[in-house]
Amino acid sequence: MTEILRGVIDPELGSDIVELGMAREVRVDDDGVVTLTIALTTAGCPLRSHIQRDVRSRIGSMPGVSRVEISWGELNQQEKAAAMDRARFNLSQDVPKTGVSPTTRCIMVASGKGGVGKSSVTVNLAAGLAARGFAVGLLDADIWGFSVPRMLGVEGRLGGSKDSGKMTPNRREIGAGSIDTVSMGFLVDDDATSLNWRGLILNRAVRHFLEDVDWGQLDYLLIDTPPGTGDVQMGLAKMLPRADMIVVTTPARTAQSVAVRVANMARSYYLRVAGVVENMTSFVNEEGTVYELFGSGGGSELAETLDVPLLGSIPIDGAVAAGGDSGEPTVLGSGPAATALRALVDRVADEAIPPIAMEGCSARMLAAARESIANPHSVTAVTID
Repeated sequence: MTEILRGVIDPELGSDIVELGMAREVRVDDDGVVTLTIALTTAGCPLRSHIQRDVRSRIGSMPGVSRVEISWGELNQQEKAAAMDRARFNLSQDVPKTGVSPTTRCIMVASGKGGVGKSSVTVNLAAGLAARGFAVGLLDADIWGFSVPRMLGVEGRLGGSKDSGKMTPNRREIGAGSIDTVSMGFLVDDDATSLNWRGLILNRAVRHFLEDVDWGQLDYLLIDTPPGTGDVQMGLAKMLPRADMIVVTTPARTAQSVAVRVANMARSYYLRVAGVVENMTSFVNEEGTVYELFGSGGGSELAETLDVPLLGSIPIDGAVAAGGDSGEPTVLGSGPAATALRALVDRVADEAIPPIAMEGCSARMLAAARESIANPHSVTAVTID
């Protein structure tokens, strides 16, 4: 259980709750009840609900766990000082492992097989979140089969910053928000270019997109992963251990069965599977007749198998394909699919993977840590309430 809890990050200190000494007294009973105590920096910490949700989701999704019971405590002054030392050490490391802020919610959108509409779901989810006013990053990690630039209606080469020496994403403003996008499609001269890459080269390309891109301050980073459980997925899981995963499937039983594998891969790296999206659920004609062209029940069965929520069901709608071809995401328009996609966006942002609020109990500690690094001689003047 300790290793699983290392995936729970205090978003403002950027370290896991085990490293910070916040997780303690973990007990697993024979009936599958997991009991643990979490000590917060202050008793009234507003991040308590975020930490509680993450702990319950990660531990509760493990096989054999029937219930998670959490009791709360508070770090004493000595423990708070130790947490401060850890924060100062982490901040003193000049080069972060990635260019992604620790307060960014990273969502890997995955599927067991190709052809289920994973990229379409990713692009529409990104556009819907941006329309709600969020700052969204979109990483097209499907190196061979990149399609995000066309589906989002963004083109042009990636720029660069002389100050940071990093690439800058291509931006599209949507409503009050924006989408910053990085894709191999912005680095090749022709969409028809064949990338015959394997293994280490693929991993290195993904590392470049995470380490050498100036992502800035994002609320969300959505990652369109290749289908299956290959090198790219495993590399992403290692580099983004705090990421959540959304699994896309169709009603067909064959798609459902292979989707279980990608979820199990995520859990083997201690990623949280946030839920399932069923795409191409059914077609409804103008008379209201429903046609289940790809079967029925696959999404709900997958969600039940994985013990996660079914976040949304997207009907078959010609507007989705038309929007992908024209670069105008369907979620911004009207119709059955647009309505379902907006409901998915709301479910993700409001319940499944809400954004991280920066104001909180740890913010003062982080500010103090930054100040102590900038002015090392003033360390003795820093106090923690």
